[in-house]
Amino acid sequence: MISSNVIDIAETNRRVREDPVGLINDCEKRYADAVSHAADMIIENMANSPVVLLAGPSGSGKTTTAFRLEDELERRGVITHSVSLDNYFKTVDPRTVPRTPEGDVDLESPLCLDMDLLSEHFGMLARGEMIRIPRYVFARQIRDPSRSTPLRLAKNEIAIFEGIHALNTDLTAPHPEAFKLYVTASGGYWLDDKRLLTRQQLRLMRRVVRDFNFRGADAAYTLEMWPTVLRGEELYIDPYKMSADDWINSTLDYEVAVMKQFAGKLFMDLLQSDLANRINPELLSIVPALKLFAELDPALTPESSLLREFIGGGIYNYG
Repeated sequence: MISSNVIDIAETNRRVREDPVGLINDCEKRYADAVSHAADMIIENMANSPVVLLAGPSGSGKTTTAFRLEDELERRGVITHSVSLDNYFKTVDPRTVPRTPEGDVDLESPLCLDMDLLSEHFGMLARGEMIRIPRYVFARQIRDPSRSTPLRLAKNEIAIFEGIHALNTDLTAPHPEAFKLYVTASGGYWLDDKRLLTRQQLRLMRRVVRDFNFRGADAAYTLEMWPTVLRGEELYIDPYKMSADDWINSTLDYEVAVMKQFAGKLFMDLLQSDLANRINPELLSIVPALKLFAELDPALTPESSLLREFIGGGIYNYG
């Protein structure tokens, strides 16, 4: 289970300077132990359901956690298939697509997902029947039926369905036997009894770096979208998180010492641009806080680390 996570910046900086490898190993082991604990519970639940529902807010490391669970379960002889809920997005119809109060398309809404098809597929997998996982083409905002992937589960196989809406009651109520897992970055970074970085700001840094590196989005775009993301979390994710059977804390104490070398430049460039007068106010507190962290060589980050989902250079293919 997740616990409160108050990270002391002064102590983290001391270990970055004196024992960086030891610090990294301790953080990675804590996360690996949490994944192992979740794997124990999943195996115990296999007699009830072959379906695992893995949810968490943006930037929480859901995808890496699914991969790490897959590795851990397969090490124990359980064949595992990871499925992104993004593949179950509906083809966008301007007439019916959910919208925010401002009239913009609400991509955070669970109404964007084909919940009926997902529920049908969960039942079919539990009965040992074959499903065809759809493929969503985001560039065209359509589901392409010609690119579906077949999946049938044997007795020693499970499927991990990963996405922000995986714990929504539209999915869990018809399938209460499915194992439910919640992943989040918990706690924050403190210095002299003052919290300088919140868990939301940590996830924002992760997302800014990831979107810039791998999704063709600059920092300004991600920051502009962030309030909408947080609104979606409050409406569509937070109400269901307490229903999870287990929680995993994805925060790595050392990660800001690495991330500052990626996020810091992106944020500073934005502050110095002509967009500075309309940027997200979160930035104004993140930038000075980053200066208080010692730097840690990114090359020391293990290739299997969750942090690699955001900075790159890892062993997993994030598509």
